[in-house]
Amino acid sequence: PILEKVIQGLSITSILFSKPAEPYQTIISYLARTSQGVIYPEDCETRTFLHDLPISRTLDPVQIVSILKKRKGVIIPDSGLITYGMVSLEQAYVTFSSICFACFVKFFSDYLGALRNGFVDHGFQKAFDQVVKMLDPYPPFNGYLIKGPLDSERLALEAMDEAGRLTVENRLVDSYFGNISCRLGNTLYISQTGSSLDNLIGCIDPVPMDGSSCTGITASSELDAHLGIIRETGCNTILHGHPRFSVILSMDCDKECCDQRGRCHIKCSEKRSVCGIPVVPGEVGTGVYGLCNTVPEAIRDHDGVIVYGHGLFTIGREDFNKPFSNLFNIEKNCREEYFRRVSDLLTGSRFAV
Repeated sequence: PILEKVIQGLSITSILFSKPAEPYQTIISYLARTSQGVIYPEDCETRTFLHDLPISRTLDPVQIVSILKKRKGVIIPDSGLITYGMVSLEQAYVTFSSICFACFVKFFSDYLGALRNGFVDHGFQKAFDQVVKMLDPYPPFNGYLIKGPLDSERLALEAMDEAGRLTVENRLVDSYFGNISCRLGNTLYISQTGSSLDNLIGCIDPVPMDGSSCTGITASSELDAHLGIIRETGCNTILHGHPRFSVILSMDCDKECCDQRGRCHIKCSEKRSVCGIPVVPGEVGTGVYGLCNTVPEAIRDHDGVIVYGHGLFTIGREDFNKPFSNLFNIEKNCREEYFRRVSDLLTGSRFAV
């Protein structure tokens, strides 16, 4: 009856109310308990799509409707998340996944920040210890993807589908957190906006690189970044995802006095790197602060580039073996680096980021 009233109050087609799997449930419950009614993550997903994460302490349908008229989801502490879709249930799933991602990044970012500030209270430390025990190791991957050259449309599409699926299956990203492209001659095959990386069949657009067609209208919102990367590097394959610890470390900075604080995602002028991978500012889109203006040059001489609070781009010449292995290894290295920094801070060691 409660959800029926919410649906009626919003005039929506679908609703999702579910408790996240661990460690997300413990993370979200902690953040909800320690917030003042709203959680404010600083990752790109939140800045672009969610804005903030409101909390309802009760399952009052009137209050939930009021919140969901302004936001895409609401957190019910210790009970779960409520999200909705205006057109399809898929929209509710995307929002649900985005909230889980945003809270994961905030939780681990806040803990590292608290250590840098010299104080972590007992409750935070207890929650952190619980969550760390729940983290699964990345599954080993010793195989190969389809080998290039990807010299036909059929081969290119098969390789893209395989690389996208393996990126999700290896727990590097959730289904909707990334995009992929492959150049074949003067055509760029790129995943559509809102498509699922592990289900790309029928969701890849052929976009003429000379702009002679409007087929790119349904392509990924990062089409211009992909085109810029190809022009700058001469690569033929691009894999982009939002792996969690790469994003977390991109936001970790020990510079105490900075006039760009709070605008790091678009205005950071420092030359930063994580595990040897450049970190650059940039937001989704083609504006003056668009990542299409920062990523192409930065990735030219590196295995990848991390966009602040957003995600990781990797490239290849002939196929997706190198982009996938680089994405896998960079994220694995970032996770190990995160816990190294935690250990160093706990023992009083300081280091430059």
